[in-house]
Amino acid sequence: MHDIRAIRENPEAFDRDLERRGLAPLSAELIALDDARKAAVSAAQAAQERRNALSKEIGAAKKAKDEARATELMAEVARLKEEAPGLEAAQGEAAKALDERLAAIPNRPKDDVPPGADEHGNVEYRRFESSRERLEQGRQHFELGEATGLMDFEAAAKLSGSRFVVLKGQLARLERALGQFMLDLHTNEHGYTEVVPPVLVREEAMFGTAQLPKFRDDQFAAGENFWLIPTAEVPLTNLVRESILAEDELPLRFTALTPCFRAEAGAAGRDTRGMLRQHQFNKVELVSITAPEKSAEEHERMLACAEAVLKKLDLTYRVMTLCTGDMGFASQKTYDIEVWVPGQQTYREISSCSVCGEFQARRMNARYRAKEGRGVGFVHTLNGSGVAVGRALIAVMENYQNPDGSITIPSALQPYMGGLNRIEGPNH
Repeated sequence: MHDIRAIRENPEAFDRDLERRGLAPLSAELIALDDARKAAVSAAQAAQERRNALSKEIGAAKKAKDEARATELMAEVARLKEEAPGLEAAQGEAAKALDERLAAIPNRPKDDVPPGADEHGNVEYRRFESSRERLEQGRQHFELGEATGLMDFEAAAKLSGSRFVVLKGQLARLERALGQFMLDLHTNEHGYTEVVPPVLVREEAMFGTAQLPKFRDDQFAAGENFWLIPTAEVPLTNLVRESILAEDELPLRFTALTPCFRAEAGAAGRDTRGMLRQHQFNKVELVSITAPEKSAEEHERMLACAEAVLKKLDLTYRVMTLCTGDMGFASQKTYDIEVWVPGQQTYREISSCSVCGEFQARRMNARYRAKEGRGVGFVHTLNGSGVAVGRALIAVMENYQNPDGSITIPSALQPYMGGLNRIEGPNH
């Protein structure tokens, strides 16, 4: 959500930022909506002030025994009282029109976000090469998984339809091991607090993190006013909604391993084979709540925490700074971590780390009280994948595959696998 006062103060800067997002100027429209809201507020206030003044005049007229005047004044009060609901409704409608328009506009990009219309405008930030010789090609994860009988898409389709999978045996354990490994890393080494949040949330929570209303078609509704979470970003960030934190409490850092649910409405025909784009998947999420002056530093820190997962798994990856045309609706700036997958002979996103500034905090009314009497302001929010568990499973399977179809277990995961160091191929 945007601050209409800031738009009024510098409409040209607001429109320039929208232009960088590929949008037409909107400041004039928004200011006009705000003018209408202010006019409605003024009309309601003027009517109330007139009623208050008339009440005093009625008292004076009665005291002077001027009944005719008192009757005339009471008639005007009655008329104003009759008009009051309409004035209040107009005030509410004008405020709603402005709020709905503001809520539909994406966040303003930071100055250092590279320009671009789509993913082709993204810029490489840095990369990490595995200590192992990089596998340049190989079987895809679903070929490896189906050959072992431990990855079953047909059974999942009978249960739930397309874009689901059933994992069995050692592959199921490997996915569980990845999630536990990530949680232990982020809590023990990176200082995040583990949370087990609800995966059903109210509509207000989805609005707070900006999944609603714009991306309604990408979500799964679960009864009246309930939604399945597309990411644990939603409940974790909303932990501070409608609250005022002390500056000394910041930063807050939360992590959670949850199932996530996405309709993938805009992904028809994309990644239909395998586990890359599923309706249900597990993900370890990272969320930070900071003071404004600390959010840029926290963004780099969060990125490093997510990278640490892939470094410990010894997987080759690169970090991309997303351009203005490719970053998410709520983001000011986003880094994507893309891991090498030899089965596709390309890099695929495995984590996205974003700083949102006060955009989500305004929608949630999440504030903090600054030290030294500097008043109350909105917190800054950040979120990132630390990382997507299913995609990490894909990366491990494809990068650690062996010619006989077996999969070597990365050393970082072996303690979580009961000492197992290999998932055997179909011929064992």
